[in-house]
Amino acid sequence: MSDFISLEDIEFQVFDVLDTENLCERDRFSDHDRSTCTGALDLAMRIATSEFFPHAAKLDANEPHYDGTKVELIPELANALTAFAEAGFHATHADHEHGGMQLPATVASACAAIFAAANLSAASYPLLTSAAANLLAIFGTDQQKRDYMVPMYEGRYFGTMCLSEPHAGSSLGDIRCSAQPMDNGNYRIRGSKMWISGGEHELSENIVHLVLAKLPDAPPGVKGISLFVVPRRRENGNGGYEDNHVALAGLNHKMGQRGIVNCLLNFGEGGDCIGQLVGEPNRGLAQMFHMMNEARLEVGLGSVAVAYAGYRHSLAYAAQRPQGRHPDQRDPQASQVMIIEHADVRRMLLRQKSIVEGGLALCLYAARLVDEERTAAQQQDRHAAHLLLELLTPVCKAWCSHYGLQANELAIQVLGGYGYTRDYPVERLYRDNRINPIHEGTNGIQSIDLLGRKVAMENGAAMSTLVRLVKDCIAAAGAHPALAKHAADLANAVDLLDNTTKALQAAGARGEVRLFLANSHVYMEMFGHVLIAWQWLRQANAAAALIAAGDGVARHDFLHGKLAACRYFFEWELPDIEPKARLLARLDRTCLDTLPEWL
Repeated sequence: MSDFISLEDIEFQVFDVLDTENLCERDRFSDHDRSTCTGALDLAMRIATSEFFPHAAKLDANEPHYDGTKVELIPELANALTAFAEAGFHATHADHEHGGMQLPATVASACAAIFAAANLSAASYPLLTSAAANLLAIFGTDQQKRDYMVPMYEGRYFGTMCLSEPHAGSSLGDIRCSAQPMDNGNYRIRGSKMWISGGEHELSENIVHLVLAKLPDAPPGVKGISLFVVPRRRENGNGGYEDNHVALAGLNHKMGQRGIVNCLLNFGEGGDCIGQLVGEPNRGLAQMFHMMNEARLEVGLGSVAVAYAGYRHSLAYAAQRPQGRHPDQRDPQASQVMIIEHADVRRMLLRQKSIVEGGLALCLYAARLVDEERTAAQQQDRHAAHLLLELLTPVCKAWCSHYGLQANELAIQVLGGYGYTRDYPVERLYRDNRINPIHEGTNGIQSIDLLGRKVAMENGAAMSTLVRLVKDCIAAAGAHPALAKHAADLANAVDLLDNTTKALQAAGARGEVRLFLANSHVYMEMFGHVLIAWQWLRQANAAAALIAAGDGVARHDFLHGKLAACRYFFEWELPDIEPKARLLARLDRTCLDTLPEWL
């Protein structure tokens, strides 16, 4: 087995659960079939194994260093990113006319999971770049697409997103970065941006910053934010580049994900920093949210991938580490058993498996929604996919990062004292994952977004669609008697979620907005558990069908492992929603009523 992720599981998710083959019957993907999709996955695994995974520990131990002239990074990183670009992975999903493979987003996301599991710091550079290019594909002018989007898809330019500022953080309405119009239609950008991943390096010919700033006549708050494309270097008209006065003000020294540069940038320091408006004035935040939502899905996927790597390492360790004997063994001279033989170790491994394979299923399902939104035959189906994707995005980000970190914690526990040392990768993976509940909008922000906005969209249309799809899955489980209890438990869970949602919304309708949202984090956990249970029942349905068709002989352990993990999640994890529902339904005021002075 690979050291960091299971290709067998990815192919099961992509083909057996999500039926990606039927996407290849649509016009956009008609150049592809199962063999080309598996070819992309196989190539991703080969490059991740040979170019990304081997230097992950070295990249962590040698964080970026500014020598006074440039940011220095280990040479293996550049080699990995060159191999990534040459294989075309910057543009797996992009149009053929832009040099892309035009693969389904489902397959592109599965490839991204492979690279993230191998080395998340290294994978973050191209993932951010693709997201920036995708934004310009929608909102950029033809010239901006030629100048910036295409080079990003080619891997010659890298991209960033520049939102937060040192004084503002997530409160984007308070940003001060300014854009002064010039006579030639460009803008002078001036201000500072903080927490910019990939903001300064020598890994590419250029860095394309997508910057939120305010025009002189902008209305106050978030309604006055515009979006600008700001290159690190601007073309000088002679085939070369000149400095665009984007200055590195400092590197942030991080707990994890040390291999991706994170920095404070000053725009317009020492000279004119020139940018171009993207899209309409004062519509920048709405436009940036296209990249932000993609980044949130990538955070969820990355969280799952890093947790998956921890699971695989701890699984391999548990299968090879002898220690102790079974409690009913009386002979102290009897051979020790591998620790995987101990029930409590299997508990920790089962919980990891249920989190990472359930979370991966949810993230890839979200990717399938991207494909449906873009290519479904009927407009109503495209719209339904759009609504469902909006609803699931904060859950993918928050649930996967919250519980993925718990999975990484369990990986350390399985290794015991060795897990707490730098001699094994699981402590590094925990550190790498710790940022994911924070960046691209903290999990608290995601929970408020989910409860305060997403479940109520279009009079609850997204929520109604979700409930219908879950009940369709429950009905499909009727073909497999062994899944009857799980189906009944999920039916009760989705009803409980629906009723809890309505009770909370009633408080909001009465004007008790702060109370309505006070315990939204608990709601997010409850909502996520129901979604993951749904994804596990989908996987169990597929596994049971394959066993019934005779595939259980060749894939016996894998398919029965799916059924065991599904059973674990339904027996051990899903019941946790009941106390959460009780707390939410009684509109507990403990957190809201506690005064700051008391803390």
